[in-house]
Amino acid sequence: MPEKELITQIVEAGTYAPTGMGKQSPIIVAVTNKEMRNRLSQLNAGIMGSESDPFYGAPVVLVVLADKQCPTYLYDGALVMGNLLNAAHAVGLGSCWIHRAKEVFDTPEGKSLLREWGIEGEYEGIGNCILGYSAQEAPQPKPRKADYVHYID
Repeated sequence: MPEKELITQIVEAGTYAPTGMGKQSPIIVAVTNKEMRNRLSQLNAGIMGSESDPFYGAPVVLVVLADKQCPTYLYDGALVMGNLLNAAHAVGLGSCWIHRAKEVFDTPEGKSLLREWGIEGEYEGIGNCILGYSAQEAPQPKPRKADYVHYID
């Protein structure tokens, strides 16, 4: 389990992601409770039809949700996820974007979790940012494709 101070720093970085018209449509749910983390893992695995842990044993799950009433909610939430991943790297933690948050929170069980957490409104799951100390070194990035950037002079 990462130190609470590191988790707090990462979450704060997520709150500074740019959002459409500064509306801050996303919210972050920081899950450090082992039972709740395991419940989320089970729901996520169920979407895949799997029994394995889609969170790779990571002890922290930062769930990013965004208010569907905001036209830029999907982009806003993706930017929050990017900030979380970059901040985790900056403080020396391993992280990974785990998909299927949308599907999980569209289920009756997922909607029940939102109510349990006191979250009301039309929120859509954007992603799960898992955090922990990596058991292995991060892989080297793949070479960038030649036509990644097009310059128009």
